[in-house]
Amino acid sequence: MILYPAVDIKGGKCVRLRQGEASQETVFGDPVEMALHWEAQGARFLHVIDLDGSFDGEPVNLEVVRAICSRLSIPVQLGGGVRNLATASVYLDAGVTRIIIGTVALEEPDTFRKMCDAYPGRFGVSLDTSNGVIKTRGWVKDSGRTIAEALPGLVEAGAAFLIFTDISLDGMQQGVNVSGIADVCELSSIPVIAAGGVTRLEDVQALYPLGARGLNGIITGRAIYEGTLNFREAQAWLDARN
Repeated sequence: MILYPAVDIKGGKCVRLRQGEASQETVFGDPVEMALHWEAQGARFLHVIDLDGSFDGEPVNLEVVRAICSRLSIPVQLGGGVRNLATASVYLDAGVTRIIIGTVALEEPDTFRKMCDAYPGRFGVSLDTSNGVIKTRGWVKDSGRTIAEALPGLVEAGAAFLIFTDISLDGMQQGVNVSGIADVCELSSIPVIAAGGVTRLEDVQALYPLGARGLNGIITGRAIYEGTLNFREAQAWLDARN
């Protein structure tokens, strides 16, 4: 199981939001330096989000992402503002290993299928829920669909992995929704990565047993920046059991 440190980029800086609210922002410095820091702490894979891209619907921080990919030796997965195959190609050419699609996967299924056909195994889907309903467009639009309703079509289109976020817990430092993540694992035939609420080592330990049910990784953000979770310690705990 992989622990993914999150580097969220807004205005060219590494930030963290609470529940995806742009107004609830904390700045943590330079994205490239933070990416290098997490690699030095033992990260196996980096999770990068272009927050500006999520809100604007187009890539905004491409050059920052390019710099991260050129400086790191570990793979990078990226989401935020990738709404067509041309943009996806630019990011993949910039060194991104795989891309996370949210809004387009739900609103433009033919476009998502074309992406998956063009680059098999390199596209995953982010399903972010509030009260069980998937949100899109940077978590500001209600899709009206549940994961159970949306997931089969996404897998059939070629999604290689799923990232599930419980929006109500994201950045809140209140722990993880273990039962909710377990439910998603039961629904999914592709690997699942959990996000939202990972606050302490105990949260990582609580999620670890779900590895046998399809949980492939855990994303952590605010906790490793504010120090409630020691990234190196948590990754070492997982490594000892992998």
